[in-house]
Amino acid sequence: MGSGALFIAVFLACLVEAVEALTIVLAAGSSRDWRSAILGVVAGVVSLGVIIAALGPALTAVPLTGLRLVVGGLLLIFGLQWLRKAILRASGMKALHDEQAIFQAEVAAASVAQPGRRGLVGDWYSFTLSFKGVLLEGLEVAFIALTFGANQRNIPLAALAAVAAVVVVAAVGIAVRAPLARVPENTMKFVVGVMLTSFGIFWAAEGAGAQWPGADAALLVVVPAVAVFALVLVGLVRRLDRATNTTEESHVRGAR
Repeated sequence: MGSGALFIAVFLACLVEAVEALTIVLAAGSSRDWRSAILGVVAGVVSLGVIIAALGPALTAVPLTGLRLVVGGLLLIFGLQWLRKAILRASGMKALHDEQAIFQAEVAAASVAQPGRRGLVGDWYSFTLSFKGVLLEGLEVAFIALTFGANQRNIPLAALAAVAAVVVVAAVGIAVRAPLARVPENTMKFVVGVMLTSFGIFWAAEGAGAQWPGADAALLVVVPAVAVFALVLVGLVRRLDRATNTTEESHVRGAR
């Protein structure tokens, strides 16, 4: 896996998480108190920095074979979760991820929450909402960056890609002061799900002792194969959903 491929893979995956964190922070700041929301962001980033500083060196000390087996297994679990949701959304079985709707829901919840001051934080609700949003989404960013970076023995480049994704989203968010609803997030989630699943399969197999034909070039077959399989599942689930709806409509008509 070359440096360019590593950077792009981590950048795309982290971009999706950064968009979701931005929506939460914007909801907290615009509906309540920007100063408290920003303090929550800072606290979340500092917490993530401590976690990354502790885990980064530890991962690089693990033997590569064992690391690839563990990382591959974790990525496979993580990627399959993303891919399952993406397939359900693409087939119509699950509502599409809508940042604007999520933003409005967060604003509605924030508008009825009771105000409260704690120490230097003027509005505790804004602080905790931003802190949890940044920390939870940031943990996924850190997981992706650390696993990809440690496996390729290039954590600095993976960290740079993650930071670049966060900076890009933050800059656009500050400029527009609105959730990035026009970002094709559902498509990106599908692509990232395919990517994480493919790398999980590839690295877990290598860690278990398998030898891929063509070494890293085998990814050029694994990734498209996973993508095609996922698209086939989308078609099958969509057809099953239509058949189920047709059967239910027939039962309703028969009951009448």
